[in-house]
Amino acid sequence: MNRNFLILLLSFFIASSGYGQDLMNMLGKDSTSSEARSIETFRSNHIILGQSVETIDKGNLNFMISHHFDKLSSGSYNFFGLDMSTIRFGLDYGISNWLSVGIGRSTYEKTFDGNLKFRLLRQKKGGVPFSVTYYGGMAVNSLQWAVPGRKNYFTSRLSYVNQLLISSRIGTELSLQLMPTHVHKNLVALKIDQNDIFAMGGGMSCKILKHLSVNAEYYYLLPGQAAKEAINSLSLGIDIETGGHIFQLFLTNSHPLFERGFITETQGKWNKGDIYFGFNLSRAFAIGKK
Repeated sequence: MNRNFLILLLSFFIASSGYGQDLMNMLGKDSTSSEARSIETFRSNHIILGQSVETIDKGNLNFMISHHFDKLSSGSYNFFGLDMSTIRFGLDYGISNWLSVGIGRSTYEKTFDGNLKFRLLRQKKGGVPFSVTYYGGMAVNSLQWAVPGRKNYFTSRLSYVNQLLISSRIGTELSLQLMPTHVHKNLVALKIDQNDIFAMGGGMSCKILKHLSVNAEYYYLLPGQAAKEAINSLSLGIDIETGGHIFQLFLTNSHPLFERGFITETQGKWNKGDIYFGFNLSRAFAIGKK
């Protein structure tokens, strides 16, 4: 089956499921008592490509399809990128109201990934003025070995990411987030590459209508951390909330859709037309609840 047709089919299924619980409730928006004083910073557990400070509530499962086409500069022969695509499927589950785990599979380097998010602090009215969440992830490159005849090690396929997500909602419309990030690769391509890479991410979301927000996300690689062709990741997008779904439309210069990839391996340049149009579709399910 053609991949684009499959995406359209899944999108139709998700968009037509009107009986689901509101995703904002899945992220804790329906809390009462002391939790009602807590401030939710973002609509989704992703700002665009990267993670937001939000976690999934206990007993809830979030299914996300992340998809983007090829870069606009690929030309008319590839219909300006629409003939090709990169896809990631992800599942995130709330073990508790402060801890969630997730898994995913991306077509980029046939990568499997797993993660956990641990909420450390939560912004509250009249209390702590910011939220803090730890995010840790591991990715496994499952491509065939480039030189299968030599001795290859499974550990060479592994990479890791650690992030501290620090966010604050200012007023009722603006949310800001900082993401100090560490990425470790067990195996690097060139001698000039570093196994340990440090970056500083920044994100924002501005609510312009009740169910519409504009978002931005940027990751700055500290000098000397990666190969010369590595470019800082910049993504711009919008969130559209419709009941149990969050639709995120975005433009980015990053080809990969998971942290190790888009933070350290982005090669696209906005001024060269290396811009990928894509979207995230999120659907929340209550597991074991009516």
